[in-house]
Amino acid sequence: MKKILVTGGLGYIGSHTVVELLSVGFDVVVIDNLNNSKEEVKARIEDIAGRNFELCIGDVNDAATLEALFVKHTFDGVIHFAAHKAVGESVDNPVMYYQNNVSGLISLLSTMEKHKVSNLIFSSSCTVYGAATDLPVTEKTLIQKAESPYGTTKILGEDIINDFAKHKEFKSILLRYFNPVGAHPSAKIGELPLGVPNNLVPYITQTAAGIREQLTVFGEDYNTEDGTCIRDYIHVVDLAKAHVKALTYCQDMSHNVDVFNVGTGKGNTVLEVIRAFEKVNGVKLNYKIGPRRGGDIEQIYADTSKVNALLGWSAQYDIADMMQHAWAWQQGLQD
Repeated sequence: MKKILVTGGLGYIGSHTVVELLSVGFDVVVIDNLNNSKEEVKARIEDIAGRNFELCIGDVNDAATLEALFVKHTFDGVIHFAAHKAVGESVDNPVMYYQNNVSGLISLLSTMEKHKVSNLIFSSSCTVYGAATDLPVTEKTLIQKAESPYGTTKILGEDIINDFAKHKEFKSILLRYFNPVGAHPSAKIGELPLGVPNNLVPYITQTAAGIREQLTVFGEDYNTEDGTCIRDYIHVVDLAKAHVKALTYCQDMSHNVDVFNVGTGKGNTVLEVIRAFEKVNGVKLNYKIGPRRGGDIEQIYADTSKVNALLGWSAQYDIADMMQHAWAWQQGLQD
């Protein structure tokens, strides 16, 4: 493999993955509609990697734009990030989520088939496991009916790829992410949430920076060590590196579709994350305990033995690194 198309490549996970691809010698073309990203990220990626890449500002739902890209370039594989990703927003705008996340994937698969591009890495989510009762979750854990349209789009995406691959010359790896956090150690790229953050770590950094007055911890009466929810937080750079490993594995695997959990294999409570942030950065957070939030599951974390063994990948950064890099990124935004 040499030339890779990355959809949504200026977004949070996409931008870090483009850095890793460029750094190990891949040529990269990015398509991004700038719905949840900024064009200036391109220069930041190139500054970190020391190499340039081609950017197409466009939408994967636009068949003509995709067709033009595939005519211009001979791609060896595609990494598909382009999707809406906010659970709450998906509840308010389900049609928008189905249109973008599901139709966008179908548009991409159709163009890949026409141009005989047969390797796809798909951005999936641990959301597909729902409120799993057996922990840690493995790749064989039962897929549960989603609690949000966002979750449903990920389940549908996996189903569509599995159906598509059954009778085609096509290979795909489905990466089920746990909770990506942190930023590049250079502090040149990181998460840029629009409006009020939906996720814990951006809310932590914005509270520390004074953008948000106070952080609310939703519930302290869960059946966990300190009563707060547990999640498997993974550094975004570790997650990006998993995509590079997946590309190599995808090309050589004997079957059509495989799935991998990508997490650290360790859960952290909300209060553990807050304390890690305060300790590593020497910053006190203004937070309060509030009532439980509807839709939150008590705890989930990954069994990573499969990704460790077959992809030769494991997480290198710990929660302290994640909090340090996230804060450095936030401080850079303030400058």
